Amino acid sequence: MDKKNNCCKNGGLDRFRLAASFLVIAIHTSPLTTISTDADFFLTRILARVAVPFFFMVTGQFILSDIFKKGKIKYSRVFYFLKKTCFVYGFCILLYLPIGIYAGYYENITIYEVIKLLIFDGTFYHLWYFPACIMGILLIIMLRRFISPAAVMAVCFLLYAIGLMGDSYYGLTSNIPAINKIYMEAFTIFSYTRNGLFFSPVFLILGTWSGYTRNCFERKNAFGGLILSFSAMTAEGFFLHINDLQRHDSMYIMLIPVMVFLYQLLLKWDISENRFARRFSAQIYIIHPAMIVLVRMLGRLSGLTDFITDNSIIHYLAVVLLSVLTAFISALLSDFFRSKEKPDPKGRAWIEISKTALEQNVRFLTSNLPGTCSLMPAVKANAYGHGAVIISKELNHLGIKNFCVACLNEGIQLRKNQIKGDILILGYTDPKQFDLLRRYNLTQAVLDSTYAHQLRQYGKPLKVHLAIDTGMHRLGTAAQNIDSLCDIMQIKNLKIQGIFTHLCASDGIDKKSRDFTRMQLHIFDHMISVLRSKGYDIPKTHVLASYGILNYPHLAEDYARAGIALYGVLSTYEDNKHYYEVLSPVLSLKARIASVRNLDKGEYAGYGLDFKSTEKMHIAILSIGYADGLPRNLSNMKGYVLINGRRAPIIGRICMDMTLVDISNIPDVCSGDIAVIIGHSGQDYISAAEVAAASGTISNEILSRLGERLERILV
Repeated sequence: MDKKNNCCKNGGLDRFRLAASFLVIAIHTSPLTTISTDADFFLTRILARVAVPFFFMVTGQFILSDIFKKGKIKYSRVFYFLKKTCFVYGFCILLYLPIGIYAGYYENITIYEVIKLLIFDGTFYHLWYFPACIMGILLIIMLRRFISPAAVMAVCFLLYAIGLMGDSYYGLTSNIPAINKIYMEAFTIFSYTRNGLFFSPVFLILGTWSGYTRNCFERKNAFGGLILSFSAMTAEGFFLHINDLQRHDSMYIMLIPVMVFLYQLLLKWDISENRFARRFSAQIYIIHPAMIVLVRMLGRLSGLTDFITDNSIIHYLAVVLLSVLTAFISALLSDFFRSKEKPDPKGRAWIEISKTALEQNVRFLTSNLPGTCSLMPAVKANAYGHGAVIISKELNHLGIKNFCVACLNEGIQLRKNQIKGDILILGYTDPKQFDLLRRYNLTQAVLDSTYAHQLRQYGKPLKVHLAIDTGMHRLGTAAQNIDSLCDIMQIKNLKIQGIFTHLCASDGIDKKSRDFTRMQLHIFDHMISVLRSKGYDIPKTHVLASYGILNYPHLAEDYARAGIALYGVLSTYEDNKHYYEVLSPVLSLKARIASVRNLDKGEYAGYGLDFKSTEKMHIAILSIGYADGLPRNLSNMKGYVLINGRRAPIIGRICMDMTLVDISNIPDVCSGDIAVIIGHSGQDYISAAEVAAASGTISNEILSRLGERLERILV
């Protein structure tokens, strides 16, 4: 396990990024030309050719990691990366536009040539990498929709072979007139086959494959393979160079095995990750051509051109020094401004809210009701833990204008976040705070005849809904007490806009529950008829909550107070099984793995010596605990989480901020990986109802007590 855990670190990749960025500078400055043209060819046209493929492979490993896995590709991650890359590419275009104009790159340029530069060649000589990365990823994603991963890889190899014959082996194809004509036509579309169509896809897919099969070579075999393949690539490069076969010299046959073995060695480098090195190397890559121009200008201005520019080694070192200084300052400034920003919402533990699932549930519940009935979503208890503001905003966007909450503070929170429509407070509001009902345009439930008297004493107009007790005996004026109801209806300062009751057994489908529910509905309807016969105008009515919508939709009134069902969940595990095809869970709960470690046989883990290992184990510590709402009675093997699509049992006592899990049967688990407490991972799924069943409670409680420090993220 230790070996696997070490292998899953990516510190070697981070360190090599820096080396690769210096090799790219060498390609563009030819540092050994004043010493030996052959030595410079070896450095810049053979050794340094590993740099750009390496960058593509890193991108492939982390952005296209789902290509070789079963299940759906996480397009959100891919498209986020593409959006970010487009932004960086646009920034670089603007950054180098003045330099390009100064150098005369864009003289007499046509619209066709502009498009060619933007899509294939890059608007400055090193910027081709960005469109190549974008095009390569899009090509692989498109292919993967129709063919298997192995077939995608085969297509990428085929494209590389086609590109190879237009690059280092062009001297051969140029002697075949028919093929040469095809390539010459192609070169009117792009200048080189080193682009996003022929070059980047194979290294993107190799990076993905290498990350997926990171242990396919032992260290000594990978090292031996690298030595042999690089020696062969060196011979290949000089053979092509001596025979003048190269049109360009970015693509070699042996570059493929060289990159595979090199990448495997870097994956096995047991060293911690370094995020600063990632940003630093990227900034060096972006900024170094500007430093080349600056060094040449400094040489001319100082009269030291012979020393600074014409001496290739000094020129290279000067460019490296200025690039490093500029990138270092840029990285420090970036870190400074990042430190002023909010922490990454996915840095510890968080909740993801599915906009699509919420919309599907609204559509299903609405379709289950008569056309005259509107949803009045219950967004109390922070929308059952989902985040009242984020949920209500989405519901507003879906055209919903009626909400109910439990208390005054919940209603005020919605108003302060510009939630539109009527907001009904179902619970108690202190008479001292009645002014806030008016200030924030909130509607108060009339809880009983005593509370109605307090509302009368306030004297100022208030919007209210009249609560009716039809048998639950929790809140509301008794439906049989017609005299009290008539008195409330006559209170002048109360603008009665609704009358409602709560069906306390609508979740049951047994005869007793159904009989009791029918009795409640009969009592409510009779009360409405009596009030109407006495000449009172009856406002809008509502009796159904989530289970009522599902079990008694034909009895809906003007509103339906959708609660737990709105979030794609029902209270019990059994209930969820009946509706899993039509209700989509909106919430996923996830946490980062803080640490991975070994536990020897006989060692204890967690508080109170509750857990003792019976064999050697591998455990992970999750950055979530009971302070976040994770039920403490899931401790000691009563609950599970999902890691890499597999179940990891919770061991020991759940702590306030952390939870221990057994990952002995889950390979390649690293610090920083994601554990799913509620939601999907791979082909497996843990529902809120399953967590509730293991905890001896209902989904409503599990969800509604999820902590405030969990960031809610709309996805």
